[in-house]
Amino acid sequence: MTEAPAVRKPKPQCTLEVIRTERLSEHLVRVIVGGPGFSTFVMNDFTDRYVKIAFPRPGVSYPEPLDLAWIRENMPAAEWPVTRTYTVRSVDLQARELAIDFVVHGDEGLAGPWAARAVPGDSIVFSGPGGGYSPRDGADWHLLLGDDAALPAVAAALEALPADARGLAFLEVDAEADVLPLTVPSGVALSWCFRRGVPAGESTVLLDAVKAATFPEGTVQAFVHGERSLVKALRDELLKNRGLDRKDLSISGYWAYGRVEDQFQAEKKTEIGKI
Repeated sequence: MTEAPAVRKPKPQCTLEVIRTERLSEHLVRVIVGGPGFSTFVMNDFTDRYVKIAFPRPGVSYPEPLDLAWIRENMPAAEWPVTRTYTVRSVDLQARELAIDFVVHGDEGLAGPWAARAVPGDSIVFSGPGGGYSPRDGADWHLLLGDDAALPAVAAALEALPADARGLAFLEVDAEADVLPLTVPSGVALSWCFRRGVPAGESTVLLDAVKAATFPEGTVQAFVHGERSLVKALRDELLKNRGLDRKDLSISGYWAYGRVEDQFQAEKKTEIGKI
């Protein structure tokens, strides 16, 4: 008899409030959230821990407080809140706060404009966190590759590396104004790759930098995340040209050029969306 496929249990809901915001650069806003609901936040050990933020649809009335489980049970899917996935940049258990960084390009998108306008007291509802990567002690060296969307996860991984870690990190942003001060072990070389006006998702500067890099000897643990087509190109470079072992890679597309997240997530089940 064929067993029925396992039903994925929804991750717990967490409702927090905005404590403050910080403008990190022209295109990056950090939103620090906390409040009484922090007690429902379930910490995990991944440096790429992420949450799925729920944004109510305009024109749809929802019972207050927002209850995602009730909504999914009692309302048509077309009226469910829109979700956007974001990495948790850091968690301060003592202060009972967590920080989420948002890429902002004016009024483009959904989450970015919300973050740019967020003020203390605003509510944020999300499910999670999920995650799947953290630096491994047994690796001889570490390779960290990402664009703006992966910057929070790469920054968190760099902070989690031991002081004697060795490795390479390449981060793609638009220009020098987007460079952030990061905590990096002395044995890890961090390189910033600048698009200089080329739209994210069209630039090859990160791929070109990786192709030109000299890799250290030994077993690597790699974290490779960002725009889907870029990640696919990096995958081919690392697996086919550099001979890395697939089991040593945490690799995934965080977004896809020309797609909103709903399309991007749906395409993960198709050939174009597979990494």
